[in-house]
Amino acid sequence: MLKKKKKRKTGLNSKAKKKQAVARVVVRKGKGKIKINKRDISLFEPRYLRNFIEEPLKVLPEIAKGVDIEGTVKGGGFMGQASAIRSAIAKSLVLYSKDSKAKQALLNYDRLLLVDDVRRVESKKPLGTKARKKKQKSKR
Repeated sequence: MLKKKKKRKTGLNSKAKKKQAVARVVVRKGKGKIKINKRDISLFEPRYLRNFIEEPLKVLPEIAKGVDIEGTVKGGGFMGQASAIRSAIAKSLVLYSKDSKAKQALLNYDRLLLVDDVRRVESKKPLGTKARKKKQKSKR
């Protein structure tokens, strides 16, 4: 039995990470449609998350009007996913525009749009409930 190969989406691909969340974005020439996990971005709730994800589009509105963005994000919590998809969108817009001014505008706005956050959760240690917290010692 032969398995069909998954057809790759044509366009410019970019990837971003935040904690355990991994986002992948494909940018194509289009009319400004944005879909994340096959859902339109206007359906994203709460509203502050939608605004957070749309920040790179507001910094580069002339580029964002002429492209369709399709992204997937897996893993992590809702805020980590939002941060990862935001970063992936910003990276893909810079790749699409091939403009150093666009890259500089995003860096001036927020460096984490183009640079992945390398921080991870520290692992739990023995004799404690968390990574650094230890059991309280009794005086008697």
